[in-house]
Amino acid sequence: VVVLFLSLLGLAAAGKLLVVPVDGSHWLSMREVVDILGQRGHEVVVVAPEVTMRIKPSKNFVMKMFSVPYTQEDLKKEFQAFFHFSFEQGSFLERFVKAYQGIKRITNFGVSSCGHLLQNKELIRYLEESKFDAVLTDPVLLCGAILAKHLSLPAVYFLRGIPCGLDFDATQCPRPPSYVPRGFTQLTDYMTFLQRVKNLLHDIPDIFLCDFAFEPYSKLASEFLQQDMTVQDLLHQASVWLLRSEFVLEYPRPLMPNIIPIGGVNCAHK
Repeated sequence: VVVLFLSLLGLAAAGKLLVVPVDGSHWLSMREVVDILGQRGHEVVVVAPEVTMRIKPSKNFVMKMFSVPYTQEDLKKEFQAFFHFSFEQGSFLERFVKAYQGIKRITNFGVSSCGHLLQNKELIRYLEESKFDAVLTDPVLLCGAILAKHLSLPAVYFLRGIPCGLDFDATQCPRPPSYVPRGFTQLTDYMTFLQRVKNLLHDIPDIFLCDFAFEPYSKLASEFLQQDMTVQDLLHQASVWLLRSEFVLEYPRPLMPNIIPIGGVNCAHK
């Protein structure tokens, strides 16, 4: 699907694309698509903070950077601590508390970075005057969504998934707990009645995790856009969702018409 998508873009007139990526492994998947778009003649501008782990300049796109109030060492330390937690064992309560603390620290980096981008008047003026055709972004951090709204541009979301099922809610896509297993439950799509109850109850702590992880972006958006904006408002504006899921490795789930699975983009090719 992604090859067909890129082929069609190649047949069209070259466009101008604004890319607002997310650092780390998120960028590794997006980078290949961005490089190919650049090779096909599209003008691609990537906006990223000066301090990153994986986002580096390339001959296939223009890179615009902005300053942030943290160092490379600060970023590396927090990411290592967060990933270390992912492999720890313990009770559900212990893991929940550690997840809360880890996500809060990572969120603070994302919100701080986004705030400095939106306050960079020179860069924002450049983006306003550049007349982009669309925004490609990973909505696990919502800065790209805020810029798409500000610039009145179609938004293409490139993602693996968003915690707490926010992507399902934003697209009004059903995810019945009777057969769509929640993350980290270790359940399959064949569940007993009690397992379905467990699957349903597993959504409850997600409400608290996502409230503090995403609400700061709602406040940022409301202040920057000078209008009340919710997280769902920002997510709902997407024209297309490019979902890095592969049903060979995952359980079946409903999809909406503007959700396109592109799991193959993560596979090595010759």
